[in-house]
Amino acid sequence: MRIKVDRTVCDGFGVCGLHAPDLFSLDEWGYATLVDRSGAVPVRREAQVRKALASCPVHAITTLDDPR
Repeated sequence: MRIKVDRTVCDGFGVCGLHAPDLFSLDEWGYATLVDRSGAVPVRREAQVRKALASCPVHAITTLDDPR
């Protein structure tokens, strides 16, 4: 699974950081960036990321097709 964060859509709620703090980095205002810029999500973290995807109030996190 690969994901991306659209920072133009992100409103800084920080919910993604609560669900997957090792994958999302939040700045001082709560705006998210990916810790791994490639967007690769380890299989063992997919459940956390799916919670973050479902919980984002503005849908700033999207999944990308996995090239594998």
